[in-house]
Amino acid sequence: MTYEETLAFLYQQLPMYQRVGPMAMKKDLTNIRILCAALGNPQERLRCIHIAGTNGKGSTAHMLAAVLQTAGYRTGLYTSPHYRDFRERIKLDGALVPEGYVVDFVEQHQALIADVKPSFFEISVAMAFAYFAQQEVDWAVIEVGLGGRLDSTNIILPELCVITNISYDHQQFLGNTLASIAKEKAGIIKPGVPVVISESQQETKPVFLAKAKTEYAPIIFADQSFVVTEKSRNLEHTTYLVQKGEETRHEGLKVNVHGNYQSKNVQAVLQALEWLPEDVQIADEAIREGLAEVREKTRFLGRWQLLSRQPMTICDSAHNEAGLEAVAEELDALFYEQLHIVLGMVNDKAPAQLLKFLPEDARYYFAKPDIPRGLEAKKLQQAAAQQGRKGAVYESIPKALEAARSEAGPKDVIYVGGSIFVVAEVV
Repeated sequence: MTYEETLAFLYQQLPMYQRVGPMAMKKDLTNIRILCAALGNPQERLRCIHIAGTNGKGSTAHMLAAVLQTAGYRTGLYTSPHYRDFRERIKLDGALVPEGYVVDFVEQHQALIADVKPSFFEISVAMAFAYFAQQEVDWAVIEVGLGGRLDSTNIILPELCVITNISYDHQQFLGNTLASIAKEKAGIIKPGVPVVISESQQETKPVFLAKAKTEYAPIIFADQSFVVTEKSRNLEHTTYLVQKGEETRHEGLKVNVHGNYQSKNVQAVLQALEWLPEDVQIADEAIREGLAEVREKTRFLGRWQLLSRQPMTICDSAHNEAGLEAVAEELDALFYEQLHIVLGMVNDKAPAQLLKFLPEDARYYFAKPDIPRGLEAKKLQQAAAQQGRKGAVYESIPKALEAARSEAGPKDVIYVGGSIFVVAEVV
């Protein structure tokens, strides 16, 4: 098979949550255990950092990977979903897994795939574990897909766990309260394995403390140890003052991911680096260089990404309440004559709950993401109108962006978002 034929096989044969939604979800770890056992349990040969959370887990994973590889460690990074190319999910020191490896893996294990009938996500996780083991990585940074307890990545025994912000998302799987969502995320906590929680939240802190106690796992809340304060920003970097207790750790730590909300993720990263095993040496210079060059070192896409300067065009993958609330704060901090918002969503979200966070006085351009789960643009327009947000409907995300660019003046700002799958069509 060619690489394109291999991808067509994966997309067509295996149920994929990003495309079809809940019907692709597996409710236990049986398939991934069978797959990995047939592969010789490659995950057992990896030193892993496991990262869960609602918002921030992708940024945190990329930041940790950037620092580890800068420090000289051969670093595997597994994240999801991908934007343009399946291989974005599986990276080694920032390089995408080779097309040939993907083709060979699928060809060699077609009988296994036919027998087990795994989901798309399960096969991608198994492939990542096998690739990282084959390449003898020093560290594998593994991002949870959805939840934690029943996520396919949760068959690893990591050396450190990190759990980022908890907010409302995927309630149909994880529960309708922050405590119930946190309980699912806390499922990655393993016996005796240290766990870093990025922030102390009233509803979720007791859940994490209880789970850590049950598992005899050392636990620390990063925001009770580190204080990370924004000093300045531009479109490429945010510069932070980093303090730990009375000590100033960094006067000006430049981080190549944008947004003040990233301060909580930076806290988690710094605490995680301190809590790695004693044999792991990370110099301050590796932290500085790694965080200053996250995008270049890890091919980090889709988070407050600058697409063009005139007019200023920015995309971001935020797609839940906490994420879009943070986006609104960032948009509010920009200077412009008119804001244009290219917006699309998936059909298992509640548009009214999300639209309320976006500015009422922006000009909206509604379109359906190019996936089966995409919400029809007309329905999104109707939901927006009920919230006082007005705009036109377009046949595709690229057409909507084209219209926004044609109408925007040089001092205007265009924002593209509402879904990861919207961003995937413009990056």
